[in-house]
Order: sequence, then C-alpha cells, then structure tokens
Amino acid sequence: MGTRPLQGVFTPNLVPLDDRGNVDEAELRRYVEWLIDRGVDGLYPNGSTGEFTRFTPQERREIMRIVCDQCRGRVPVLAGAAEANVKETLAACEAYHGFGATAVAIVSPFYYKLSPESVYAYFREIALNSPIDVTLYNIPMFASPIDVPTLRRLAEFPRVVGIKDSSGDVAQMGRMVNAIRPIRPDFTFLTGWDVVLVPMMLVGANGGTNATSGVVPELMRKLFDDARRGLDGDSASLQQAMKLQLRLIELFDTMLFSADFPEGFRTAVDLRGFHFGKGRQPLSEKQRVDRDKLSRALQCILADFGVTDAPAEGCPPRGGVSGEPDKVTQVTEAVMAALRNRGQVR
Repeated sequence: MGTRPLQGVFTPNLVPLDDRGNVDEAELRRYVEWLIDRGVDGLYPNGSTGEFTRFTPQERREIMRIVCDQCRGRVPVLAGAAEANVKETLAACEAYHGFGATAVAIVSPFYYKLSPESVYAYFREIALNSPIDVTLYNIPMFASPIDVPTLRRLAEFPRVVGIKDSSGDVAQMGRMVNAIRPIRPDFTFLTGWDVVLVPMMLVGANGGTNATSGVVPELMRKLFDDARRGLDGDSASLQQAMKLQLRLIELFDTMLFSADFPEGFRTAVDLRGFHFGKGRQPLSEKQRVDRDKLSRALQCILADFGVTDAPAEGCPPRGGVSGEPDKVTQVTEAVMAALRNRGQVR
C-alpha cells in the first residue's frame, strides 16, 4: 500500500514541446514547480490531457522521470500507465515504481470492446503482478467501462487502491461509494470531470484529476478547500464553492469545446506565462486562425478571474453558458437535501 493519500486536486499535466517537437524538459520542470507552488495536491502525468497516445513509450518514461524527479516527493505522483496490453502495462508499472511514483492509473483495454469478465481478468492480472499501487481509470467514452460489480470484485485486491471516474455521472459515483466504502474505507474515489467536482465530493469523492487545475491551480485549490469546509458543516463555504464551480464552467467549456482536446488547455496554459509550443497533432491553416481567436477569448475569461491581463483591444460582452449552471445547481441542491435529511450537513 502507498503511504501518500490520493486525495484533493490532482493535475493531469500537459507536456511542453520545443521547436523540434521534442519534450522541453526545462519548461516541464518549471511548469511542475509552478503547479506545486500554487497548491495542487498531486500530479498526474501521461493522462489524456497529457496526450499520452502521442508520445512513444520511451518518451512517456522520460516525462515520468522528469516529473517525479522535479516533485522530489513533495506531492504524490499518480502515473498514467495506460499501455495497449498487460505486458507493456506491467513494464510501465515497474519503470514508474522505480522513478518514485506513488501509484499508477490504468484504463481498461481500449480499441476492443470487452465484456465485464474480460475487464476483471485484465485488472486482476495487473493487481497480482504490479509492484506499485493501482488506481483504476474508468473512461467509458474511450475504453471498456468498469461497472460497479466489477469494481466490487477488484476492490478485494489490496494493490487496487482507488478509481478515477471520468464519466461525469454523479449518481454512478454514489453507487460506487455505496458499494466499496463499507468494505474498503481507505479506497480513493476521484472524478475526472471538472464541472461537477463539488457535487462529486458531496456524494463521497475524495477529489479529482481535473485539467482546469493545470491552468488555474489556485482557483481549483480554493474550490476544493471551500467544498471540504462545506462538507464539514460550513454552509457559507459550500455556497462559495458552488459560486466558483459555476463561474469555472465557462472557462472549462471554452477550453474543451472550442478546439480539439486538449488544444484549448494548451492555449490557456500559454496565457499563464509558459511556452508549450506546437502540439503533436498537426493543425490546418483554419485551425491556426481559430487558435488565435480562442487565445483572445480565453484571455478575457482568465482576466475576469484576475490571473492574467485583458487583451489590449478589450473584451466583448458575453453571456454565460446556458443550461449547465442550472444542471450543476440542481444536482448539488438535491445531494445537499439528502445529506441534511440524514443529519450529515447542517
């Protein structure tokens, strides 16, 4: 079992590239230092936000080596170890354990659609042979889903210490917590969907691996801390957390939907004073023009939070994102009502 708790704000960090398209080690180290200085609880290299599929196995190991070395044990490192088969996945587990990672996050086998029994067999093999703690990664839009009965079986292995769920389904998180926490109080539940971090925490999540924390780590730190105080009975802090959660939706949606993922997040990080260079995915001329427009839009949103200056030409008026804030508010209010009825929140 690992000794560092996997809870709080984990950053699925992006990877800066130099002019030749290679990993920019100096800039990556500066970025890691910046994230730690601004209060993130942990780092999550080689995840979807880190574009792990666009790097070679050797490059993924180099990214992990750099991140672990720069962290020097100050925060936990949850290492993405999503390789294409059991043999390569276990080899990655060995390597990342040697670098000093706290645990690995592993998705179900991708490309092939597998039955729950095959998903169980895959993770069972890893749980029995991994030298490092394993966090399951449920991302049903890209890989075979990990259902609750399968999670219940896998939680019987001491090496399996948690799950990261990127479905965004609050009710599903509640089902997982109900099924596992009574038998494994130490089991970690993380959400990978930024806009429902607070509702997820209300039903039992320990935190999240949220891409927004790679752009505004100080705001995600405040969001988590306010929500945590709210869970302890401070209703004013919970209200502050929800207000910030709703405000962050516009930033998240703009980064996620205005360009192919994770180009919007790379664009936003540059606005925080970094040079991440061109991504591995080639861009058309139209996409390059659209990226400039996106940069100006993101600069206006970030200026509203006071983390960057507004563009010299100013910002046009804009409205909120329709629908989503009401959805988040409704979900949160329903969860809070249930908790109040059970006497868990005042």
